[in-house]
Amino acid sequence: MTSNDATGEAERMTEVHLSARQIQVLAHPLRIRLLGQLRLGGPATATGLAEALATNTGATSYHLRQLADAGLVVEEDRPGSGRQRWWRALHELSSWQRSDYADDPAAAAAVDWLEAYQLNLLVQRIEGWRLVAPGEPVEWRDVAGLGDYALTMNPAQLGDLQSDLEELVERHRARAEADPQPDARQVLFFYAGVPDVGEER
Repeated sequence: MTSNDATGEAERMTEVHLSARQIQVLAHPLRIRLLGQLRLGGPATATGLAEALATNTGATSYHLRQLADAGLVVEEDRPGSGRQRWWRALHELSSWQRSDYADDPAAAAAVDWLEAYQLNLLVQRIEGWRLVAPGEPVEWRDVAGLGDYALTMNPAQLGDLQSDLEELVERHRARAEADPQPDARQVLFFYAGVPDVGEER
């Protein structure tokens, strides 16, 4: 990502609001991992992605083409790269709203899959940190963790809260990117705002 010369801050992250077709294409275990790897690791070849994700190059190439057809990744022209094809993500963030797909059962099912995937990823990543935390530096152990609040709000107020949080995260991301620190590492920041429907019985 480039810096903005006028402000000294990094440019705002690019976002795609997923169409019905895009969300259906993305709702696939390997495709969502490929897109995530390209977003976090930058441009890569199908071979490099296959190695990073412990899969085979044939499957990786096929699913990259599916993502490209949906407008989520693009092949990069790299002079001197020979027969190797380089791919990059077209956006840094994806977003969607359930109501966009109310009349499309296939897209609505894709939303269900993606949200279940996100939930499972959250649990896996946080559990992964919990298991290694005792061996991590105390500075990281003290700031990494979980929290929760119980708030009484209507939908508009919850929407405002989410927008404020997104702006806050974006501001801190841009600041950190504009002023890299030697002890910085990638941090996963998850948040969720859902009505309390009670515990499962």
